Amino acid sequence: MEALRMETENLTVYYGKHAGVRGVSLPVYDRTITALIGPSGCGKTTFLRALNRMHDLNPVVRVEGRVRLDDEDIYAPGVDPVVIRRKVGMVFQRPTPFPTMSIFENVVAGLRLVGVRDRDRLREVAERSLRQAALWDEVKDRLNEPAVGLSGGQQQRISIARALAVEPEVLLMDEPTSALDPISTQAIEDLLVDLKEQVTIVIVTHNMQQAARVSDRTAFFLDGEMIEFGPTEQLFTNPTDPRTEAYITGRFG
Repeated sequence: MEALRMETENLTVYYGKHAGVRGVSLPVYDRTITALIGPSGCGKTTFLRALNRMHDLNPVVRVEGRVRLDDEDIYAPGVDPVVIRRKVGMVFQRPTPFPTMSIFENVVAGLRLVGVRDRDRLREVAERSLRQAALWDEVKDRLNEPAVGLSGGQQQRISIARALAVEPEVLLMDEPTSALDPISTQAIEDLLVDLKEQVTIVIVTHNMQQAARVSDRTAFFLDGEMIEFGPTEQLFTNPTDPRTEAYITGRFG
């Protein structure tokens, strides 16, 4: 039986008085890829950001319900959100290299923030993370060059390497290939399949074919609610809810 890595219980996220996500209970299994699909504005990204307390940074957002990581409630009193974000990393829709930093400094930025100064340790982690992100061979002779000089696909893999450098348990990805060309998209998808051997992944994607290609389980969101969740192949070939079938077959969205 697969082990649970994260779990939400009746998770509701309010923007002021409006609930962007309502009552979502979702298991996230260890070393698998869980895809979140649904039309724009359905609550996918709002839900994703609740999984590592990103909403703490927005004073008008309120989160209710529970989010457990390794069976501990990440919203419990006294839990440090900075520690949570180290355990639950995030990669955003557009590549986010720090423009004034070299490739090397981009990758180790998170380690420097937590006080790691040992140069040998930083080099070791940089190489490991770049190898995990399938980028080492492309940049190993350019580590001191600005990261913004890389292609869009390479910059996104730099963002992934930076997230991996702090050894997260879970990696959240918010449409990580939507700004990339087809070749870079395939490289990222191949990378995700390899990475799930080491880290649990939750990915928001607008691309249903992508969800079908890379994920083990899929959740379909609509109007802030999770309509259906299950093994990806089952959800795409034999959904139980007519709204899921309507979305997958292109009748709306």
